[in-house]
Amino acid sequence: MIQPLYSLLQATPYYQEGISMHAASNGMYLLIIVIAVVGWIVQARLQSVFKKYSQVMFPGGLTGAEVAERMLRENHIHNVKVTHVRGRLTDHFDPRTMTVNLSDSVYGSCSVAAAAVAAHECGHAIQHAQGYAPLVLRSQLVPVVQFASSAAMWVILLGLVVLASTQNELLCWIGVGMIAMSALFSIVTLPVEYNASARALAWLRGSRLMTEEGLAQARISLRWAARTYLVAALSAIASVLYYVLLILGRRD
Repeated sequence: MIQPLYSLLQATPYYQEGISMHAASNGMYLLIIVIAVVGWIVQARLQSVFKKYSQVMFPGGLTGAEVAERMLRENHIHNVKVTHVRGRLTDHFDPRTMTVNLSDSVYGSCSVAAAAVAAHECGHAIQHAQGYAPLVLRSQLVPVVQFASSAAMWVILLGLVVLASTQNELLCWIGVGMIAMSALFSIVTLPVEYNASARALAWLRGSRLMTEEGLAQARISLRWAARTYLVAALSAIASVLYYVLLILGRRD
C-alpha cells in the first residue's frame, strides 16, 4: 500500500521538477497547524453556540434528563438508565453500563441546548439497541485502538533507530499501521455521531415538544458538535500522512 503511494509521488510532475520530501514534510507541518487552528475555532464556536442556546428555554419545560428518559421510553428502551456526570459537555452513552450520562449543564437544564444534547446521547442508545453497524464496528475497535495508541510512538521510535542502522523499514510501517487504527476509529465515528444527531432531531420534531425555531437552534448546536469529530478525523489522517512522509524522507 505504501510503495504504490511512493511510486505515485515519483510519477507526478511536481516530484519530477524537484519537489523534495523535505518540502512535502514542510507542507504537512503547515497542514497540521491549519487543522489545529480550525479545531480550536470549531471548539470555540461550539462553546459559544452551546452557551447561547443554554439560555433559550425548552418550550416543553423538560430538563435534559427528562427529555432523555422520555425519548428512551418512546423508543421502547427500558434497560438504559439516565445518570448525572460532572463536567461540561462530557455527555456520553456508555454501552458497558447501559447508561446515558449527562453533564452538569445538561442533566438539570431546561434549555434547547440541553434537550438537543440529551436527545443526541439517546440516539446512541437507540443505535446500540438496533445494532447500528458503524457503532458495532467502533465498539469492536476500542480495545485495538487503546493498545495501538499507547504503543505506536514507541514502535515508530524503535523503528527509526532500526532504519538508521539497517535500512529495514518494517517496524516503522507497523507503527504507522497502529496510528492508522486511530484514524480509522475517527473516521468510523463520523457516521455514528451524524446518525445520532439525525435521530435526535427526528424525535424532537416528531414529539412536537419544540417549535420550528427551537428545532433550528437544536440543529445548529448538534451541527457544531459534529464538526469537532470531523476535525478530529482530519487531524488523525494528517498524523498518518506525516509519519508516512517522515519514513519516506529517511530514504534520502
